[in-house]
Amino acid sequence: MKTLSFIIAVLVSTFLLPAQTLTVTVENVLNENGKVLFSLHTEETFMKGPGIKNIEAAIDGKVVTVTFEDVEPGIYAIMVLHDENENNRMDYELSGMPKEAYGASNNSMSFGPPQFSEAKFELKKENKEIKIRF
Repeated sequence: MKTLSFIIAVLVSTFLLPAQTLTVTVENVLNENGKVLFSLHTEETFMKGPGIKNIEAAIDGKVVTVTFEDVEPGIYAIMVLHDENENNRMDYELSGMPKEAYGASNNSMSFGPPQFSEAKFELKKENKEIKIRF
């Protein structure tokens, strides 16, 4: 009976574990104009609109850190935008090049828009910290 009770307790605690936190830091914000937008994405939402969780942060110095709470384990990517004019979107030059600084998890910055395959990471049953550069 003790063994059965132990097994049930382990199974219940496994399913009742709180979701994880994901802390994201940008350390090289160019100036204090505007705000920084952070978006947590799945493959389905990446580069297609808002993330599954979104946070905007005021800028005070060169470093901005946010924490996404209650994130279920899974495969995700982070997109970050320094929204200098606070219009909640990326602005582009006439040539099509971005006017505002941006970044993605894994700091994957090749030519063209970020790709989920390069920016993805796995969040397991532990809290995680990510650093992103613009």
